[in-house]
Amino acid sequence: MTVDEQIKLLSEGAAEIIRLEDLHFRLKRSLETGIPLRIKAGFDPTAPDLHLGHTVMLRKMRRFQDLGHSIIFLIGDFTGLIGDPTGQSITRKQLSKEEVLQNAETYKNQVFKILIPEKTTVEFNSRWMSSLSSNEFLELSSHSTVARMLERDDFSKRLKKKQPISIHELLYPLIQGFDSVILKADVELGGTDQKFNLLMGRELQKEYGQNPQVVFMLPILEGLDGVKKMSKTLGNSIGIQESPNKIFGKVMSIPDSLMYRYYELCTDLTSTEICKIKKDVQGGGLHPKDAKSKLAKMIVRDFHSVQAAKQAEEEFNRIFVQRLSPSSMPEKKLTTSQQKLRLSKLIVQWGLATSVGEAGRLITQEAVTINKQKVTDLKAEIDFSQPSVFVLRVGKHRFLKVIVEQSEE
Repeated sequence: MTVDEQIKLLSEGAAEIIRLEDLHFRLKRSLETGIPLRIKAGFDPTAPDLHLGHTVMLRKMRRFQDLGHSIIFLIGDFTGLIGDPTGQSITRKQLSKEEVLQNAETYKNQVFKILIPEKTTVEFNSRWMSSLSSNEFLELSSHSTVARMLERDDFSKRLKKKQPISIHELLYPLIQGFDSVILKADVELGGTDQKFNLLMGRELQKEYGQNPQVVFMLPILEGLDGVKKMSKTLGNSIGIQESPNKIFGKVMSIPDSLMYRYYELCTDLTSTEICKIKKDVQGGGLHPKDAKSKLAKMIVRDFHSVQAAKQAEEEFNRIFVQRLSPSSMPEKKLTTSQQKLRLSKLIVQWGLATSVGEAGRLITQEAVTINKQKVTDLKAEIDFSQPSVFVLRVGKHRFLKVIVEQSEE
């Protein structure tokens, strides 16, 4: 593949590349020498699970990998102790070393759903940061200024609002940049919100006598709400380790207008193929639900299997199209008693709502059914005096099969 062909393939879906001419030069040199480029991407293990937002970068890494380049998956176990201040209006809570290491181990297992294990180098930045002497750390710190750090949008906003900025947060971009020096990165991938940190890598490489890395920025994937960035904390994420049914259902819940963005960032379809899907939907030849179902199947397939994707689609249609109960669901077994218990309290007790208030709101919104019959009375009670079996549905996705068996007394 020629340099121009590689750039065209790699540039698809990229938000910004600094500098494109540098990328061309490095790819050309790689072709001439047979030496692959060193592609770096860092992930701080601040949460145990990766979600679709993380896979935007992983997919681009895989594309570089397929072109024969060397992938360095950097786990920021040292920077994870600090917490990336990007986009934060307050200082992040620091994680313990044990939490960071535990999360890092799960990352290693998850990334190979996309990356090729034998062609991926996994690094931990504690390997060099933990052994840095005081003098070496002071030397590193001398390569930037407080004024430069305060150019960051999130820091300047906090400064104007007189909100505290910890010294260790100011050091974060410097450490991320130093990682590029140690790894001799040719290219670093990151989200558009990481621009300051990524450029710091270029600056430090110049300071240490290296050719500055190409900064390859990728779009931020919106979460299920279609507004805020995907984040487990915000409750709008799709975890790549979630069950096929859950992933399928969550993808089907995104706004129709957002599905093309997901096609672009979460699948391997080309821009031409995505444009055709969009044109078919707009022209009435393809129903939006069918287009979204195709997307959901592709995503489930990537993280589970073709068979799992097919079964997830069937289960979704069973529940939401045919209005049937799931083929399998959690069960609650009880014995008969003379008690009558308030349904709203039982919903909480059985883990289908977080509070009686939430259970009450769901009942008011007609989102609670027993054997497909809507419950609208906030004071509704369940009679356990006779053996029975019923299916309790709370909201769209929570089902419980309740089996009341005859007491032996």
